[in-house]
Amino acid sequence: MLNSGPMIVEHMRVTAYRAADLLRAFRYWSVLIEERSQLTTSVRRGVADAPDREVLKAALITLGSGNNVSYASTTDLSEGGLRRAIASAKSRAEALAAFRLMETACWPAAVQKGQWQSPTGAGMSLKERFDYMRALDAAMATDERIRDRQVVLTSMDRHRFFMHSAGAEQFQETQLCIPHMEATASDGHEAQSRSYGPYVQGSLNAETLKALDFTPETALRIATEALELLQAPECPTGVTDVVLSPAQMTLQIHESIGHPLELDRILGDERNYAGWSFVKQSDFGTLRYGTPLLNILFDPTEKGQLAGYAYDDEGTSALPTYLIQNGILQRPLGGARSASRAGMEAVACARVCDPLRQPIDRMANVNLQPGHSSFQEMISQVEKGIWMDENRSWSIDQRRDKFQFGCEWGRRIENGTLGGWVKNPNYRGRTLSFWNSLAAVGNRDTYQIAGTPYCGKGEPNQAITVGHASPVCLFRNIETFGGDV
Repeated sequence: MLNSGPMIVEHMRVTAYRAADLLRAFRYWSVLIEERSQLTTSVRRGVADAPDREVLKAALITLGSGNNVSYASTTDLSEGGLRRAIASAKSRAEALAAFRLMETACWPAAVQKGQWQSPTGAGMSLKERFDYMRALDAAMATDERIRDRQVVLTSMDRHRFFMHSAGAEQFQETQLCIPHMEATASDGHEAQSRSYGPYVQGSLNAETLKALDFTPETALRIATEALELLQAPECPTGVTDVVLSPAQMTLQIHESIGHPLELDRILGDERNYAGWSFVKQSDFGTLRYGTPLLNILFDPTEKGQLAGYAYDDEGTSALPTYLIQNGILQRPLGGARSASRAGMEAVACARVCDPLRQPIDRMANVNLQPGHSSFQEMISQVEKGIWMDENRSWSIDQRRDKFQFGCEWGRRIENGTLGGWVKNPNYRGRTLSFWNSLAAVGNRDTYQIAGTPYCGKGEPNQAITVGHASPVCLFRNIETFGGDV
C-alpha cells in the first residue's frame, strides 16, 4: 500500500505546486492529484485466486480559456506531462467555447484549506488475508448442496490533493474496507444464494472484520440460510404490508431518492445513459416526497461510511444537509457547478471516481434518519405482511419512477408475529406513492450503515463509492410477488 503521513502530503504538494506554477497564466484553474492503491484477494470453493492489485497516480487539470472551462487528465506527473495536459485542456476549452453551458466567471471558486483523514490503521499481509478467507470458506462448506461459495476482501488506500486558483488547498486520505461473502445452494432444481457485505471506511484487518461480524459464524449462518431457502415456499403474490431491513433500504434509498435528486440528471445531462428524473426544479420546497416520517440527510461527515470526506472534488466544503425533511423535498444533489447553472444552493457532491474523469453530481452518504419504533413494535403493527432482507435484483425506469426490487429472503408476518421463511420475495411500486406509504421508521437500535462501492453513472462510466444508512422501515399496502409469477 501507499505510504501515508507527512511524507506523502509533501510529495503530493510538490506535484500540485508544479502544476499550479504552470497554470498561473490562467485566471481560472484547479488541479486534483490522486495516488491510489487497491488490493483484491478472493477464495472460491476453497481455491485462492491470484491477488489483483491496482495502482494509480494521476492528475486532473481544469482551466478556463476563451471564456470557457475544460479538463484534461494525465498519468504523467512530470513537468512535461503536466504541460501537455494543460495544453490539451486549453485547446479543448477554446474549441468548444461556442457550446459552453455557462461563463467561466460562473464556475465554482474554492477557497477552503485543510486536511481530512478517514479512520486508518495497519492492514493485513497476504498470508493473513488468505488464512482469514479460507476459514470463512470452510465455514460455508457444510453440505454438498452448497454448490458455490466465495469470500472476497478488497482494500483501498486513496490520497488526494486539490488546489484552486481562488486559494483552496486540500489534502484528504481515505482507507476503505470492502469485504464480501456469498454461498449458493442448489438441490438440482433451483438455486438460492445468501450474501453478506458490510462495507465501511477504515483499514481492512482482523479487528475491523470481526467488528463487522465478517466471521466464520456469519459464514455458517448464510450457508445455512441458503439451504433453508431451498425448502421455503414462494413469496405470496398480492397487496400487503412490507417491512424492509436496512440492507434493502440501502437499495431503495439509492435508486428512488439518491439518483432522482441528482441535479445534473434533473437538468438533462444523464438522459442518454441512465435516464433523467421525474423531479422538476419547481418541486423543491413544495413536493411531498413521502410521509412526515421521511427525513433524508446528505452527510459526507458521518464517520465510517463509504463516502465520507471533508471536501468534494471541486473543493466545496461538506456539511450535513437535509434533502427531504418531514416528507417535503428540500434540496437537490447538486455540486457547485450544477447549482450555478440552475440558480440553486450547492451541496458538496461533485465527485470523480478518479482524476481520469471530470466531476459530476453524485451521491455521497445519503441516509434515512431514525424514528422512534422498535423492530418488535413495527412487526406488532402488521396483521399480514412480509419482512424482506438483502437486495438481490433491481429495475427502475428512465425517470426513476416505476421500480421492481427483489430480495434474497423474506419471512411472513401474521397477526403481529414473525412466521416462516419465504423465497424469492419481490415488490414493486412507484416512487412517490411508495414513500407516501411509509408508516413507521425504526429507532437508532435498528439503524445500520451500508452502501455500495460500485455506483455507476456518466459516460464514460464512473464507478464510485456511495454510503447509505437506514433503520428498519414499515410500508403499507405494497404489491408483492414471488419467483413463479
